[in-house]
Amino acid sequence: MPESRLPFDPIDRAGDLWEEHFGDATAMRLATSVMRVQQLMIGALDAALKPFGLTFSRYEVLVLLLFSQHGSLPLSKIGERLMVHPTSVTSAIDRLEAQGYVVRVPDEADRRRTLARLTPEGRSTVRRATKAVTAIDFAVTGLSGDQQADAYDLLRQVRQASGDFAG
Repeated sequence: MPESRLPFDPIDRAGDLWEEHFGDATAMRLATSVMRVQQLMIGALDAALKPFGLTFSRYEVLVLLLFSQHGSLPLSKIGERLMVHPTSVTSAIDRLEAQGYVVRVPDEADRRRTLARLTPEGRSTVRRATKAVTAIDFAVTGLSGDQQADAYDLLRQVRQASGDFAG
């Protein structure tokens, strides 16, 4: 929740001005709203994860490792699955390793690759952190379960049309 609320919706105001200067503001209002909601959600999720020394991006890495078959993945796969730059993966793994949540180990199948492996402390932490983010419903506030499903379906269509994944 922002520290100080404006007495008006700035996206509505921007939309009105957009229409005066450029025309239809429907797409601009939606895009700006999606970006603002993302900021609000990340802020709430990061706040819920702060007691664990995590940000949402590092939490995602831990969850991905927890979901993997052996609790480990090549760093390149982590970046591919989370759709982030290799530099971001390296930074996240550095932080998680310093916290004792993951370790880097050579890949026995291909010694040229390095795996990130979840430690027992990392496994425990991700389970406790998951309780914290589910307690706030992943920061999806103000929508019923059906509305959340509808919003997901609509945003999935946008992602697919943008080439985010094969249909």
